[in-house]
Amino acid sequence: MYIGMIYFIVIILANTVGAISGMGGGVIIKPILDTLHFHPLAAISFYSSVAVFTMSIVSTLRQLKNGLKLQLPIAVFVSLGSVLGGISGNTVFESLLQVFANEKYVQVIQIILTIITLLFAYFYTKIGNERSLNLSHPIWYVIAGIFLGFISTLLGIGGGPINVALLMLCFGIPIKEATVYSIITIFFSQAAKLGTIAQTSGFDRFDLTILLYVIPAAVIGGFVGALISGKISSERVTQVYQLVILLVLLLNLWNGVQLFM
Repeated sequence: MYIGMIYFIVIILANTVGAISGMGGGVIIKPILDTLHFHPLAAISFYSSVAVFTMSIVSTLRQLKNGLKLQLPIAVFVSLGSVLGGISGNTVFESLLQVFANEKYVQVIQIILTIITLLFAYFYTKIGNERSLNLSHPIWYVIAGIFLGFISTLLGIGGGPINVALLMLCFGIPIKEATVYSIITIFFSQAAKLGTIAQTSGFDRFDLTILLYVIPAAVIGGFVGALISGKISSERVTQVYQLVILLVLLLNLWNGVQLFM
């Protein structure tokens, strides 16, 4: 119960911020759970995925209720790509756990890639968010979805800051709209990941009682985050986004140092 309550608090806070910024919460949940180290890496990745998957459902429904209009081709084709990316990302993650006898090395790979994506996202929104490639062909939507689905499931972060930054860069989408497409992408990539786990290794290796804390916390966080997002400006969303990137960057650096101490 003690561990469950800690997870409950972490996930509410992380998913609230994740729903506001479009990051999905996993980019915060994953490194915090890594730091706490109550469960193995595969279990932490699973709990993080369940949390952001649940949040993505609640947040998307709430954002649509807020009246935000979506461009259907982007939503459909990015989602299609994210399913393919989610399946391949989870396959690579499970393969890495098999290749390396010590899961510490897989965690190092995750930390390095997460830091790279954090730096890209931060500097793009800080100095380059006026620039866009303005891609519009459906194939680019699918490719973007594949990449985002792959990287999010491989890193176990559900979505992450790269979703929002890449959508803005490739398609010229305003940040508030990009956060919603990001969360839709998270839904499909994590659905694909959870489906892959169900059909391969199954869920028996995880302590499923933890989900009694994870799922309600994810619902609350997704609802509160979407509610706040509907009431604040794009400029404020950008500020929240950048602040969270810096905090998570420091947390990942700390986890990386701890692995070698």
